[in-house]
Amino acid sequence: MSLFDIKAKTAMVTGGTRGLGRGMAEALLEAGAEVVVFGTSEGVVALAEAYRGKGFACHGIAVDLGNEAARDAAFTEALALLGGRLDILVNSAGVQRRHASEAFPLEDWEAVLNVNLTAVFAMCQLAGRVMLAQGQGKIINIASLLSFFGGYTVPAYAASKGGVMQLTKALANEWASRGINVNAIAPGYMATDMNTALLADAGRNAEISARIPTHRWGTPEDMMGPLLFLASSASDYVNGAILPVDGGYLGR
Repeated sequence: MSLFDIKAKTAMVTGGTRGLGRGMAEALLEAGAEVVVFGTSEGVVALAEAYRGKGFACHGIAVDLGNEAARDAAFTEALALLGGRLDILVNSAGVQRRHASEAFPLEDWEAVLNVNLTAVFAMCQLAGRVMLAQGQGKIINIASLLSFFGGYTVPAYAASKGGVMQLTKALANEWASRGINVNAIAPGYMATDMNTALLADAGRNAEISARIPTHRWGTPEDMMGPLLFLASSASDYVNGAILPVDGGYLGR
């Protein structure tokens, strides 16, 4: 359907080398978009080369998104690779730190907030300037179930993802009337590297699985459909929404 057609669209995906980010980058590539993937190591360059070898229009840029100067330079480079146009931004990069709250190191708090929230705002701002000049664009932030509740031993992550939810709404308030859709996906419990500790904890794993109505953890493939909806014209009247992709967890 033409509503979901993103062929020849241009996109940037942060955190696109593994887990959910990689799955979403693949969804955009397979749907015909040209994609710049941001990763934390030079491995992202090899990944992009591998995608190009399969016939996809993909570029890779290694960058520390927590570094303002490096982030700005990477965005400028990516925009040039895309010919100066940006249709879709997916903010998927994120970090996690676990400690009891009373012992949570301030440096870990700052590291998580810097990547998970400050860098997300900065990327939205950089992309927003381009999209406002175009009169069109789609920004998709990655929130979390912890945007809705507090979690356990992850105060920085919970705070950052709560911030992503509110940032998404705030930007939508300002930019919806100017042609930019800003929305977020809130993944549920996903079987990715970030949740290795939970997956390995038999008790917590069973407890979480029992609450999910689908009785399974999510996968990167589960993110593809919701992402393409928010990246395409099918979502042109969707603004400031936080879309849970959680197997029904929040409704339990």
